[in-house]
Amino acid sequence: MSFIGTMSFSILPPTSPPCTTTKSLLSTVPLFSLSPHPSSSLKTHQIPTTYSLFSCSTRTMKAPRCSFSRLSGGGEDDEDEDEDEDGEEVAEKEEMGASVVPERWDVLGLGQAMVDFSGMVDDEFLERLGLEKGTRKVVNHEERGRVLQAMDGCSYKAAAGGSLSNSLVALARLGGRSIGGPPLNVAMAGSIGSDPLGSFYRTKLRRANVNFLSAPVKDGTTGTVIVLTTPDAQRTMLAYQGTSSTVDYDACLASTISKTNILVVEGYLFELPDTIRTITKACREAHRNGSLVAVTASDVSCNERHYDDFWEIIGNYAGIVFANSEEARALCHFSSKESPASATRYLSHFVPLVSVTDGPRGSYIGIKGEAVYIPPSPCEPVDTCGAGDAYASGILYSFLRGVSDVKGMGTLAAKVAATVVRQQGTRLSVHDAVELAESFAFHLNSSTIRSDIGSDHISSL
Repeated sequence: MSFIGTMSFSILPPTSPPCTTTKSLLSTVPLFSLSPHPSSSLKTHQIPTTYSLFSCSTRTMKAPRCSFSRLSGGGEDDEDEDEDEDGEEVAEKEEMGASVVPERWDVLGLGQAMVDFSGMVDDEFLERLGLEKGTRKVVNHEERGRVLQAMDGCSYKAAAGGSLSNSLVALARLGGRSIGGPPLNVAMAGSIGSDPLGSFYRTKLRRANVNFLSAPVKDGTTGTVIVLTTPDAQRTMLAYQGTSSTVDYDACLASTISKTNILVVEGYLFELPDTIRTITKACREAHRNGSLVAVTASDVSCNERHYDDFWEIIGNYAGIVFANSEEARALCHFSSKESPASATRYLSHFVPLVSVTDGPRGSYIGIKGEAVYIPPSPCEPVDTCGAGDAYASGILYSFLRGVSDVKGMGTLAAKVAATVVRQQGTRLSVHDAVELAESFAFHLNSSTIRSDIGSDHISSL
């Protein structure tokens, strides 16, 4: 069994000819040649053989502070704020108005910054507002105001939401202690307004040890998602894009990417026409600097509508792709009759590592044409929302901590997902994260941790 903990990733330049592998990453994986892909724009790339980890030095700078009285008591992760990073330590940092900012980031997430409003309503509430139950709808500023006004007096929560932020918070909490390596430095870039919601979003992430690095857009409005849950557990979602509809590639983002070891791109960004150019520039810069690029599939309809755009990024830059079984089939143009394992195997011919979750049936990790099955971690499910986000954090954490084999990597990720599934809400708590990190310690191989990471350490297959 080869060691994933000693693997780094590289994509051949777009002009490189097709290649045939000459060495297997896993002893059980047969050799193969890259087969043609349905997207004519796809460029072939080599599969990795080594992955080296790193250490970071740090410096301090001022951290933003804000207050938002209407929302400050309502977020779904508020229950963690009393215990965030053992409470006293975080409180002291907040008192000082300072946070530790590294010279390099372990992980930078590029995604939509949306504040989630979530509340319980009845069917009559939806009917009164003319909302179709169980749907996801994009609304304008006036519609958002009308719904929030109708919710006035109701019990609802607010949180720094989004699929990517769930993964980043879980990763930061898993890596918040020096267990198997130095504490992880996690950040996010996106677009928020200069309004109170933007300050709320930034502060919420900071309290979870995720630095939001993008400056607020002057006079901009922060995007929101209103999640209305009826007694039958169906969720009706209303999304207001605000400034989140555009993420610019500016000098600040370019500089940050040049100091990042892993760039994670949220698939929902592909829905934003002007932002696809930003994604391409960010991935190109990350690849040029030897960083690993990970892409989340995010949504089936998004995959189908922006199929060519996804494959332009996946085929040329991605070292990891995160998807659920339906998203994986969509990326393959497979019918629903095809198994998740088949989709995983297919995608793994084009991406060095593919992570495909299949709900309570388990998950698969694909490498070089093989799909390694990962059994689900036993749990009594309470809320499955956020399970895939938690699983992705487990995969990233295992890379950064040097988990030595594919099965161990998947098992670790499945345990993180199960921990989130057995609770209400999408966020991994600080307490659970510490317990998980400690239980994973036996997987860690400190001898594989080195002082660098990236494609400049790749050998050709």
